[in-house]
Amino acid sequence: MLRSFTRFTSPVLLNALRIRTFVAAVTTDKSKEIFVERLKGEQKGITVISLNRPEAKNSFSRSLVESFENVLDELEKDNGSRCVILRSSSPGIFCAGADLKERKAMTEDEVSEFVTTLRELLIALEQLPMPSIAALDGPALGGGLEMALACDIRTAAEDCKMGLVETRLAIIPGAGGTQRLPRILSPALAKELIFTSRVLNGIEAKELGIVNHVVPQNKTKDAAYQKALEIAEEILPNGPVGVRMAKLAIDKGLQVDLTTGYSIEEICYSQVLPTKDRLEGLQAFAEKRKPVYKGE
Repeated sequence: MLRSFTRFTSPVLLNALRIRTFVAAVTTDKSKEIFVERLKGEQKGITVISLNRPEAKNSFSRSLVESFENVLDELEKDNGSRCVILRSSSPGIFCAGADLKERKAMTEDEVSEFVTTLRELLIALEQLPMPSIAALDGPALGGGLEMALACDIRTAAEDCKMGLVETRLAIIPGAGGTQRLPRILSPALAKELIFTSRVLNGIEAKELGIVNHVVPQNKTKDAAYQKALEIAEEILPNGPVGVRMAKLAIDKGLQVDLTTGYSIEEICYSQVLPTKDRLEGLQAFAEKRKPVYKGE
């Protein structure tokens, strides 16, 4: 089956099927535009990526995109991270999209190159092997919402504003929004939201299915982040290889016909069979105790 599977499988999928065995080093310098925190104790395995450009509402500058690329390159290799949360370091902000002041000074070629780079960045975010959760405690507009859509799960505060608003500027979403939103909702709904540049609050986004959970905003303005932590904590006890293979099977299966999808599921399942974690799960069940998974 593996031989026939490789005929229609992308190199990205085959590479992702290889179980990682090392932990990468990522920046924890909170003076940077992007910084990473590895939580400890009972939350060990949760990695938090924080956008840290509050003076520009975390908008995408060249430097922020480059820093983000470096972070994702490291996390893609990281077997120690079982779940990633993407948030803002500043209350009441998520991401305002492109840095329009910087873009105004760009030539057409430079804009095209930058948008291509941003699209590739969000594809890399989407293809992280571990689950990712976007916590929207503030506005997520344009590229900011596109970034959230590239995550597996989204939480939002009730008063959070979000929308793909590019047509207001006589352009279109260029970092994957025209492709991800129709797949999350429906083509008709996505067209209406993109054509009108409509801005939704968290409650409206939940009703449509753009976000998984909506929560009342609290005094510290990190309610969505706290909800994201709750979800990540639910993921942590489960077999990390199994979770990664489940994500891969779903993501790749959605891109092909159903028969091919079954084959993708089969090959992903085959990756968990020889793992120590699978045997640990069976042993723990027999002994009526909680399993201790190591991602092996």
